[in-house]
Amino acid sequence: MFDSEDRAILRQLQAEPGLAMPDLAVRVGQTPAKVSRRVERLQEDGLILGQRWDVDWRILGYSVFVSLRVSLDKTIPTAFDDFIKAAREVPQVLEIQTFLGRVDVRLSLIATDLADYQAVYREEILTLPHIADIEALMDVARVKANRDLPL
Repeated sequence: MFDSEDRAILRQLQAEPGLAMPDLAVRVGQTPAKVSRRVERLQEDGLILGQRWDVDWRILGYSVFVSLRVSLDKTIPTAFDDFIKAAREVPQVLEIQTFLGRVDVRLSLIATDLADYQAVYREEILTLPHIADIEALMDVARVKANRDLPL
């Protein structure tokens, strides 16, 4: 059962994933033992998948973010599987999503600059199997990038 106390815990963990149990307990007004049991139950129930730290790839020198919308040759039965298997091997690809509709796959990738992007695009992306059409969308500004759920 998921209640308001669980929501309070999740709000705090979303805001600060590395929060120590005693500090979390103070913030939600419960004892550390009770909070620890609740967090453990939320993990066992699959609601909390784990902790992660987001690395700012811009600080590491990646200044270009591109979203590629890819349509695949659907006459080939293994097109999706072949494409995804190969796309996973491209180190600059951060995310792969599949869709229903005209666009089959979206790749999110990073590059250090436009010359690096052009090299990745020509040498890695265009060699991926079964591409029927591809459209690149260059990231200009990130207006909202919130992964927290409204709890």
